[in-house]
Amino acid sequence: MPSTPRPRGSNESAEPVQRRQWFGPLDAVHDSVAGNRRLDVLARGIAKLLPQGASVLDIGCGDGMLSARIARHRPDCSFQGIDVIPGETAMIPVTIFDGERIPMPARSFDVAMLVDVLHHTSDPTVLLAEAQRVCRRLIILKDHRRNGFLAGPTLRIMDWMGNAHHGVNLPYNYWSEKQWRTAFAQLRLRPDVWLTRLGIHSPLLHPVVGRRLHFLAVLSTEDQ
Repeated sequence: MPSTPRPRGSNESAEPVQRRQWFGPLDAVHDSVAGNRRLDVLARGIAKLLPQGASVLDIGCGDGMLSARIARHRPDCSFQGIDVIPGETAMIPVTIFDGERIPMPARSFDVAMLVDVLHHTSDPTVLLAEAQRVCRRLIILKDHRRNGFLAGPTLRIMDWMGNAHHGVNLPYNYWSEKQWRTAFAQLRLRPDVWLTRLGIHSPLLHPVVGRRLHFLAVLSTEDQ
């Protein structure tokens, strides 16, 4: 039995809750330097990949901010989210789930979206298989790949900076591109789009935290 994944929003934090009080300034700096740019870049990029009139399930949606920004570019699409715990505010309808089994019928959405979620799980294939079950057309996957010099330590620092102050579970489970593609093959998922030049970070930060450590993929089942 695989251990239960914990998408972002888990209340099992790698940092004690009482330490979050002094993360306020860090949170503000991170959001101003990286967070807002990341959301805008991803929203524009994902909006271009969605089929016309698609119903989208945002898995591990947090407060739904990303889906809300995508919706500005694609008002023809509808968005619903699921997460382990509810955010303080939610910008889209959110259903709570256990982090492993998605409480929706098979093929109930056109698109399943997983953005920086699977590296917070102990076994990404569990939730990826569930995303495959509930979608009719595509999975849009944004995550990291542990390739290149000091990729692991760099990703750990990025993850801690962006998530520790939110109480997100941090198992630091970063896969190499080979591991991702092996998992896709096992699940009979075909990467029709694979992008590594995302422009999430400013040119000043890119040489340190960019370096193609991020990828955005559009996956379809081999029989679709």
